[in-house]
Amino acid sequence: MLRIFDKKKAEEFYIDWLGFNLEWEHRFEEKLPVYMEITKACIKLHLTEHHGDCSPGGKVYIVCAGLADYHEQLLSKNYSCNRPGLGKASWGSLEMTVIDPFGNQLLFTERKEEED
Repeated sequence: MLRIFDKKKAEEFYIDWLGFNLEWEHRFEEKLPVYMEITKACIKLHLTEHHGDCSPGGKVYIVCAGLADYHEQLLSKNYSCNRPGLGKASWGSLEMTVIDPFGNQLLFTERKEEED
C-alpha cells in the first residue's frame, strides 16, 4: 500500500507512464479520499489518499523480467518528471528506481541468471 495525495497525478504516473491498469477504486462519498488497486502483469499495488492508512515515502521491491526493455519504454514516453537510470547492483541484478510524485520509491529488479 502506498500513500498518494492526488488521484489525477497518481493516474498520470502509474497508469499513463508506468503502464499499470486500474482494477477498481473506492470512495465512501464523492469528496472523500480514494482507495484504489492497480496492476501490471503479476504486480498488484494499492494506492490510498487516506491519511491513516500509511505514511508517504514508502518503498516497494518489484522483481521482474525484461527490465532493460521496460526502461527503454519509459524513457521513450518522455515523462518530464522522471527519467530513471538503469544499473547493475554489486550482486549482479539489474535495477531501476522510480520515485512517484508523493515520495514513494519503486525499485524494479531483474535477478541475474544463474550460471551453470
